[in-house]
Amino acid sequence: MKVKFIAVLAIASALIIAPVSAGIPFFGDKDETPTLAPMLEEVTPAVVNISVKGKREVRQRIPDIFQYFFGPGGPREQVQERPFQGLGSGVIINADEGYVVTNNHVIDGASEILVTLKDGRQFDAEVIGTDDRSDIALLKIEDGENLTELKIGDSTKLRVGDFVVAIGNPFGLGQTVTSGIVSALGRSGLGIEEIENFIQTDAAINSGNSGGALVTLDGQLIGINTAILGPNGGNIGIGFAIPADMMQNLVQQLIEFGEVRRGVLGVRGNDLTHEIAKALDLKANQGAFIAEVIPEGAADKAGLKSGDVIVAVNGEKIRTFADLGARVSTLGAGKELKLTVLRDGEEQKFEVVLSADDQAVTAAALHPALDGLTLAPSEQGGLQVTAIEEGSMAERYGIRKDDVIIGVNRSPVNTMSALREALSSAGNVVALNIRRGNSQLYLVLRGG
Repeated sequence: MKVKFIAVLAIASALIIAPVSAGIPFFGDKDETPTLAPMLEEVTPAVVNISVKGKREVRQRIPDIFQYFFGPGGPREQVQERPFQGLGSGVIINADEGYVVTNNHVIDGASEILVTLKDGRQFDAEVIGTDDRSDIALLKIEDGENLTELKIGDSTKLRVGDFVVAIGNPFGLGQTVTSGIVSALGRSGLGIEEIENFIQTDAAINSGNSGGALVTLDGQLIGINTAILGPNGGNIGIGFAIPADMMQNLVQQLIEFGEVRRGVLGVRGNDLTHEIAKALDLKANQGAFIAEVIPEGAADKAGLKSGDVIVAVNGEKIRTFADLGARVSTLGAGKELKLTVLRDGEEQKFEVVLSADDQAVTAAALHPALDGLTLAPSEQGGLQVTAIEEGSMAERYGIRKDDVIIGVNRSPVNTMSALREALSSAGNVVALNIRRGNSQLYLVLRGG
């Protein structure tokens, strides 16, 4: 399974010699040769290789010359199922339950998942839950015995310059260890995932490392390796990992619910720039500037106002608006947050209870034809149109206020996550099943 790539996506290894004061056993018993071997002997059994098999739909446009034979109402594309195989990595985080964390793109579409341990043992695995927006998946090893788990560290305490070690299965070679440092924190805006708050590292990561472990020198898991930046997948020393605290928040929800029930703060805004800070006479250089507070949302109920600047969540510094979004969206609905806010130059504290992602969602990001809609769960099932903008794309397609979306291409939908998944796999033409009053109808959407 290839690691994800962006524009120019990999990493360069670095030989490191950490100071003795770090408290790590870098020296063997017989000589004083620097080594990470004692730590790696403890943690590498918890990092696994993952191989997958399955079938994926491949859509191809039918050439115009052949469409003539089908007539004006004929198909415009053909759909074929083709087998695929892939390789990746994973991390055992609970030995008793057999839980393995990996990337969603490693196992996406797989019908068979095989986990291979360092000692050569192999186990089938089932999917407990996935979150494609953050690229996390949770697997469960079937009938696993004598497993080793990795202790999860506190990724919020990482600093640029901390030494780290990446463990995974690059190019299907088998378990491989590389080392480097934390190059940057809170990387976002890369276009790799919908939710981004990456740890950047120069520890060598290549294709097949996806889902593997990024650990500290005392063997604690602080990241899940996810993507690389490099021409043609080459290793240029820029790799990205999902922080362990984000991963743990998501995994807890997957274990409890089988899905991520995302929390929403209910604000819109952007990064605190030098210009904004100067205009508001703020003594801060980083933070999340609130341009709009959504009425009746979690932030509104807690007393936040437009013009506020969020500088910390639960005591942890916020650098950008994307940083705030990543932290909030990986927490579950109903979670309590303590926000540190700058208002009129003074620091204030607010306690916020996150609302559910399904309560009120603008649907344009799900499908262009839904631009102008706001959706919320209906008590009778499905997703109700609670608002629609006049002249919007959705209105032109014939959608009306109080319509209830109950299905996509004959697949029932009752939650935003189900609607999102159905639309993402529906292709260019979508048959939207709508309940309107006491009747049902289909609306055909194009351009997904």
